[in-house]
Amino acid sequence: MPLWLDLLCTPMAAPETPKLRRMRLTWQALCVTCALVAGLFSPLRHAVGRAAPIGAALILLATAAYTCLYLFRKQRADRAFLDDLGGVE
Repeated sequence: MPLWLDLLCTPMAAPETPKLRRMRLTWQALCVTCALVAGLFSPLRHAVGRAAPIGAALILLATAAYTCLYLFRKQRADRAFLDDLGGVE
């Protein structure tokens, strides 16, 4: 398996809860969708018409908002995990 693909499947620091795993996979799907919309914008605009820029903007905003939410929750989980590790010693 290539390194980048292995890193996508690996949680960052804290043990990953099912909810964080679902959030990570949703975030990755949003990022891929954002890249596809950007890369295939011209055919999308021909297929959808004038609604394509609005859809692209919504995908971009949803990706940005979900990134902030995911990073906030992941940092909180990592901080709690590391605090528990420090208390065990």
